[in-house]
Amino acid sequence: MRSALAQQILTAVQDAATEGGFAVCATVVDEAAHPVAFVRMDGAQRGPAEVSLRKARTAALFGTDSAELGQEARPGGAIYTLEHTNGGLISFGGGVVVRDADGNTIGAVGVAGATVAADEELAQTGARTAAAILA
Repeated sequence: MRSALAQQILTAVQDAATEGGFAVCATVVDEAAHPVAFVRMDGAQRGPAEVSLRKARTAALFGTDSAELGQEARPGGAIYTLEHTNGGLISFGGGVVVRDADGNTIGAVGVAGATVAADEELAQTGARTAAAILA
């Protein structure tokens, strides 16, 4: 993922977060889950910085949104304890895969610091922005 695209994703997330009254942390990673860009908005707590990275890494490494993985990562689920792999992952909403025009995973965006539902929507906004740019 190019840094210019990552910055555009973060700008879209920040704009939507501001509109919703949230101060969040957001991380964009490449397809190998390496960080490309990060923002901690003014007023955002410090803890969500790591959470946003882990959400993005989770989505990128498995090519699946973190919320979707969470359905099977619950106690008794097929991938229970997934969070303990790959240096620590997160299996709840806010990590969304970014795909190119051919549907290939090129990275992911992770958002943390609002509610889980708002984090998910903000990450989806970032992914939609990327899709529109890459179309």
